[in-house]
Amino acid sequence: MPTLMVPGRFFAATYDKMNAAVEEEFGGPRRRELLADLEGAVVEIGAGTGANVEHYPPAVSRLVLTEPDKHMRAKLEEKLDASGRAAEVVGAGAQSLPFEDGTFDAAVVTLVLCTVPDPAAGVREIRRVLRPGGRLLFVEHVRSEHARTARVQDLIRPLWNVVGRGCHPNRDTLATIRGAGFEVDDVERVIVPKIPSFVHEAIIGSAHRP
Repeated sequence: MPTLMVPGRFFAATYDKMNAAVEEEFGGPRRRELLADLEGAVVEIGAGTGANVEHYPPAVSRLVLTEPDKHMRAKLEEKLDASGRAAEVVGAGAQSLPFEDGTFDAAVVTLVLCTVPDPAAGVREIRRVLRPGGRLLFVEHVRSEHARTARVQDLIRPLWNVVGRGCHPNRDTLATIRGAGFEVDDVERVIVPKIPSFVHEAIIGSAHRP
C-alpha cells in the first residue's frame, strides 16, 4: 500500500514560495557562509530545487547534485539553466550513490537527512564516496533538546511525514553523523525563524572522514 503524502508535483511547485521568507532572512545567508570555502569535487545530497546553487564558489571544480524526486529535479535543472552554473544532476538517493569510493573532496546536506528513509545508511554512503579527510557540511533541523518539544515532535511525526513528503522532525541527526564514522569539527545549534517550533531547532556545521 503506498504511503500517504502530499503529491510530489504540488510539493515541488510550491516549495520555493513556501520557504521564501525563511531563505531571505536566514537560509540564504547561512548557506552562503557554510559553502564559502569549498573547493575541488563536491557532491550535494538531496539538492531539491537548488537553494544552494548560487552559493557554490568558483573554486568548486566539479559539482554533482543528487536528487531522487523527479519533480524536484525538474525545478533544480531549471534553476541551473537560469544560473549558468555548470553541474551534473543525478537522480539518486542518499542510500545508493552511484559513485566510486573516495570520489569527492566534500559533501553537502541541507534539510535532507530528515527525509532519508534510513539516515544511518545514507550517511555511511556519503562517507564512502568521500576521500579520507573529506568534509561533510550540514544544515539540518533536529530533535529538540527540550523534553516537551521533543514529545510534540514525536506526536506530530506521522502527520508531518505527510505534509513534508517524508520529513521526520524528531531525528538526532548529529548522533547519526557521528555514528557513521565522521568526526565533527564544528557545530552550532540555532533557532530558524518563521517556521513552526517543532521544526525550528537546527544544527549547522562540518565534519570530516578520518
